[in-house]
Amino acid sequence: MTRILADKAWIDGAWASDVLLVAAADGRWSEVSVGCTAKQAAGAVRLPGAALPGLVDAHSHAFQRAIAGLTERLPPGQSDSFWTWRDRMYEVALAVSAQELEDIAAHLYGELLQGGYTHVCEFHYLHGTEPLEMAMALVRAARRAGIGLTLLPTLYMRSGFGARGLREDQRRFASTPDTVLRIAEAVRAEGDASVTAGIALHSLRAVEEGALREAAQAARAAGLPVHLHIAEQQLEVDDCRARHGRRPIEWLLENARLDAHWNLVHATQATTAELQGVHETGAAIVICPTTEANLGDGVFELPTWLQLGGNWSIGSDSHVGRGWVEELRWLEYSQRLVRHERNVAARAAGRESTAAVLFDGAVAGGAAASGLPLGGLQVGARADLCVLPEVPEPWRGATAETRLDRLVFSGPGAEPRAFLVAGTQVADGAP
Repeated sequence: MTRILADKAWIDGAWASDVLLVAAADGRWSEVSVGCTAKQAAGAVRLPGAALPGLVDAHSHAFQRAIAGLTERLPPGQSDSFWTWRDRMYEVALAVSAQELEDIAAHLYGELLQGGYTHVCEFHYLHGTEPLEMAMALVRAARRAGIGLTLLPTLYMRSGFGARGLREDQRRFASTPDTVLRIAEAVRAEGDASVTAGIALHSLRAVEEGALREAAQAARAAGLPVHLHIAEQQLEVDDCRARHGRRPIEWLLENARLDAHWNLVHATQATTAELQGVHETGAAIVICPTTEANLGDGVFELPTWLQLGGNWSIGSDSHVGRGWVEELRWLEYSQRLVRHERNVAARAAGRESTAAVLFDGAVAGGAAASGLPLGGLQVGARADLCVLPEVPEPWRGATAETRLDRLVFSGPGAEPRAFLVAGTQVADGAP
């Protein structure tokens, strides 16, 4: 067993004092005791700061870390958009080898641990001629870094709505329902408390309708999480309407049996009615604020989703940001910019602290995205934990109760670092 004592720990949406956390041999919390005595805590390792649940990075394309910061220069006389960025991204997708992918991912996953994530959902479509080897490169990378992993081998079949196949620069993405399910089965067979698999359907434009239903049905039968890019760009919405007479989420609601296993990524072009429909199915949303801003995707309708009580998580996607503090800050600030209001998330959720609303939502949504019990510091959840170092504040208004607010909205400052993943201490996790 691993026994840890935290002077302060985030439990059920609030700070609790003198918390004893016990991780059992199966990598889950077996005891979470608030207000424990010195006798009860005897022999426990005292944390060098406040304890926070580890967060799930619910959407990652690890290879895109290689171009983070390298697509921000515009040749004279040209314009830039998501679609031109995508062409540059494809150049890396075509070139990276399995060993290079492993090395890039291991570097990235170490950065994610330093940013407070303890688990990552890898939306993986670089299959190539050796799809299992490419997938296992990511598994090895996660184990090298010490982070948890849900690998999501991705179904990718065509270049766009109505196309008969892939473009030449997309050839490494080729897959079928059978191939992605086989990869998922292989990873699960070799998995443990920290490594598992689901599947991803790249997008409605990239997956044939029959194959989408086939893969989703098989995933449902196996209890796998299903991830799907949806309604990210206005052109995608327009193309879907031209092909099907429906917006992407409208089509999905009418033609796929959505349930709580589904995680819809981005939905930045979703309408209120579409979000209401998604909520009724129990499906979750994955929001990627730094990438959505970087690519000009748009702003997710967060207040509506919070008022509905919808499940959601966050992802770092293209990895222009690699810590959850920045994602949550951008999530709230983007709402303020378009609405000319402050504390938008707090108002929509009917709570006092915006940071608490955002953090608790991201924690809760991690279980749906990962397909694992990653619900925070509670008995039965996987024993993931990060540490927020104590930092002196220059003014008496900075109380212990405002610690989370200051973390999210007064950066840069002391960032949370991963400390435990499935009960095992991360090598460089201690601040």
